[in-house]
Amino acid sequence: MTKTADTNRDGTFRSGFVCFVGRPNTGKSTLTNALVGDKVAITSNRPQTTRHTIRGIVTRPDAQLILVDTPGLHKPRTLLGKRLNDLVRETYSEVDIIGVCIPADEAIGPGDRRIIEEIMATTPRTRKVGIVTKIDRVGHDKVVEQLLELSKLMGPDAEVVPCSAKSGKQLDVLGDVLVSLCEEGPAFYPDGELTDEPEQVLMAEFIREAALEGVRDELPHSLAVVIEEVIPREDSDIVDVHAILYVERDSQKGIIIGRKGSRLKEVGTTARAQIERLLGTRIYLDLHVKVAKDWQRDPKQLGRLGF
Repeated sequence: MTKTADTNRDGTFRSGFVCFVGRPNTGKSTLTNALVGDKVAITSNRPQTTRHTIRGIVTRPDAQLILVDTPGLHKPRTLLGKRLNDLVRETYSEVDIIGVCIPADEAIGPGDRRIIEEIMATTPRTRKVGIVTKIDRVGHDKVVEQLLELSKLMGPDAEVVPCSAKSGKQLDVLGDVLVSLCEEGPAFYPDGELTDEPEQVLMAEFIREAALEGVRDELPHSLAVVIEEVIPREDSDIVDVHAILYVERDSQKGIIIGRKGSRLKEVGTTARAQIERLLGTRIYLDLHVKVAKDWQRDPKQLGRLGF
């Protein structure tokens, strides 16, 4: 989000932590990136792409917003799913503002209602905003319909804002609404800093995002990436990055590698460009695929993979 003129009439500087919450694939990560103005969270049309809380930092002359993107709340079928849901609940219980994301192009269903009811019941004192995302996909009448229904669910005290992360429409309005709900406070991060995520976490996420493109429905949930080593070469500006992609079955390993390694090569090419932009230097990306059978259900393996 670009810097705007001072919008605080009292001249104060405001700051706060904002958590975006919703079911999978409601546009939370895309919205985070759009507000920050750069890519800090990976995106995909696959549900449950986000597996970590990712912080994006928006600094304006009048305020600083720390946006926390979370995994989608869902009915868990594995231990990983349960842990991700627990992570979301822990996160939204600790922030200043909760933004409930509902896409404009999908009917508000039982899952959305359960999420809203749970948030309203467990965080009665936390300020809330209803956000209708993806308004570029539908007409005006549908947007109005979603806004009215979401407003009824969230109650008269919650503001409701429509926006499109893709087109940028209403992002400035959403930013101003979030700032207006923040209390007076200091900037927590230096101006120009966009995220506090460790570089290795972002590198692993970029690799996983590249690997998710064009794969079968069952694979996204079974894929995890671990950065093994990051080693700057002596007398060179090249950094060697060694990473392992973990899947649950041998058949999935074949999907990731592809015919004669073609798929893995594509993943490496795409991810390398993202990582070089992140690090600001050339890299050599070494990728290997390993099988960790049923890791989503195994507490020990989940721990080793960072969950």
